[in-house]
Amino acid sequence: MPTNVSSIWRRVPTDLVSRLDRCLQEACSHLSPKKAGYVFFRADDVAVPGHNLARLLSIFEQRRSPLCLAVVPAWFTSQRWDCLKGVHANAAPLWCWHQHGWRHVNHAQEGKRQEFGPDRQRFKIRKDLLRGRSRLEEILGKAFVPVFTPPWNRCASQTLYLLKELNFAAVSRSLGSAPEPPEGLPDFFVNVDLHTRDEHGAIAGWNGLFSELKRAIASGHCGIMIHHQRMNSAAFEFLELLLRALLQRKELHLVHFGHLVQPDL
Repeated sequence: MPTNVSSIWRRVPTDLVSRLDRCLQEACSHLSPKKAGYVFFRADDVAVPGHNLARLLSIFEQRRSPLCLAVVPAWFTSQRWDCLKGVHANAAPLWCWHQHGWRHVNHAQEGKRQEFGPDRQRFKIRKDLLRGRSRLEEILGKAFVPVFTPPWNRCASQTLYLLKELNFAAVSRSLGSAPEPPEGLPDFFVNVDLHTRDEHGAIAGWNGLFSELKRAIASGHCGIMIHHQRMNSAAFEFLELLLRALLQRKELHLVHFGHLVQPDL
């Protein structure tokens, strides 16, 4: 079993299907009939092929559902890319490969972890942003989408302004993240966390997860964060159940960042 698995995936409620159905029904009732809500899934810490990543990609491929893949550039190699694209060549339009920091290393001297936080000098941040982007552009080619997900979903104001200066199309953090991005740099925030929950106990965890999911879908913007390394069989089974349920809702569109930055895709 993977390490750091949340308690909710060790104790799944027996009425899970009915709870999910009620959650989606109530959430969708708040959406405007003239404008569908959208849902995206963002898988973080991607780079190394393995059983869990393969299973994750297969689930989305089988359902023909889009997925945003946040790739750590320093962990990624041409060989790993060849492995991933070779197995899932037919699913290429479903994937949105984008940048997840540079090395996913904490540089904060105190407080919460950040790779691109206020403790770093501007020129060092700029250097690492460019190193990461150049590496992914070289390896991924046209498959790379210039969206930036900062490790741990946080970064400094100077990082956000550098992203705009370097022509990144968007950033993706957590709902309510500060500071605000500059005008012209949208934040495709996540507001549902499947695998890094911090409630004490499974009951509180499931209540929290369904509350997040309901609020996110009702708002018309639902960004769901995935950490495949923290998934066990129960987590994968729920993901399949969730995807099936979302795809059945005519009020919702499943998208990835490429669709959001270029709506005509």
